[in-house]
Amino acid sequence: MTEPVADAAAPLPHDMPRWMAAVVAAIDGFSGWVGRIVAWLALPLMLAMAWEIAARYLFNAPTLWAYDVSRMLYGAYFMLGAGYALSKGLHLRADFVYRKFGRRTRGAIDAVLYLALYFPVLVIFLAVSWDFAAVSVVRGERGMDSAWMPLLGPIKSALPLGILLLLVQGVSELLKAIHAAVGGPRGRP
Repeated sequence: MTEPVADAAAPLPHDMPRWMAAVVAAIDGFSGWVGRIVAWLALPLMLAMAWEIAARYLFNAPTLWAYDVSRMLYGAYFMLGAGYALSKGLHLRADFVYRKFGRRTRGAIDAVLYLALYFPVLVIFLAVSWDFAAVSVVRGERGMDSAWMPLLGPIKSALPLGILLLLVQGVSELLKAIHAAVGGPRGRP
């Protein structure tokens, strides 16, 4: 099986233009930094779940807040970590045909798909999610599916922020794809 155009663990190609390498390194470094910070959300998520389990099964006193907190933290964890996952090549690919192509062809396909689908769709999602989060914050929207009724604005704000992080990482991935298509080594890796 062939590898994707941009191997997340590999260093940048030596023949990549200096400006491109600087942009890719800066974006990938930023995504790595964000990923390390977002990874810490797993700790309060586990603590909330452990608290709920102990309260429910040891003391027969379930909490009002633990389910909501765990759901919100997991949502933030998922959305805010998506750009980091893209930088590491962890997103799923339906590449049953794609993997048979050479590096240049895969780079060209990736570049076209980033420009034709990825960026336009994410820009639309960003606009919609921005309104979604802004309305929630302005109205002081509260969750109505529990007695705790937490404010939803902060968690809904994770959606446009996560999409923005995906867009930023997409620039790095597009540059890697363009380099593979135009200036990268010939043939299969």
